[in-house]
Amino acid sequence: MNNIYLVGFMGTGKTAVGQELAKIKNWRFADLDELVELKERMTISDIFGRKGELWFRRIERRVLKEVAKEKGFVVACGGGVVLDEDNIKLMKTTGEIICLTAKPEVILKRVSGTAKRPLLNVPNPKERIELLLKLRAPYYAKADKTIDTSKLSVGQVVEKIIKVTSKKSKLSKK
Repeated sequence: MNNIYLVGFMGTGKTAVGQELAKIKNWRFADLDELVELKERMTISDIFGRKGELWFRRIERRVLKEVAKEKGFVVACGGGVVLDEDNIKLMKTTGEIICLTAKPEVILKRVSGTAKRPLLNVPNPKERIELLLKLRAPYYAKADKTIDTSKLSVGQVVEKIIKVTSKKSKLSKK
């Protein structure tokens, strides 16, 4: 297997789980949002505010293409990376997609108090979370595996990912 791509809504644990998973597998870790920020020399919030979501998605796609050329990466993807069908195809051909999910109230609790979430800077963030989850559900459903992180620790999620990805690796070697 080339890479493991962690997708899912913000606050589902992609970064924390990705870092731990990479450490255990002795792979490298990449956070797409951080790479976009480095490339653009501004925060995600600033990119959204100054250049818009479309610009952000374009840069995100470019950065994903660069990372996908490599092997042995655990990649924490931005919550909306799955909205682009080409991104999904690229991730499926260069690795395995694991979708991390969580209940809306858990997501809200995990992301509250941070201004780094431009899509949630609205009067009713829980309502926005529920709407975005509904809209993105068909895209997240394209993942190879889905894990609900609502009641799991980072370590438990990592264990589950190792279990489901090692099964696939064993099957492909036969």
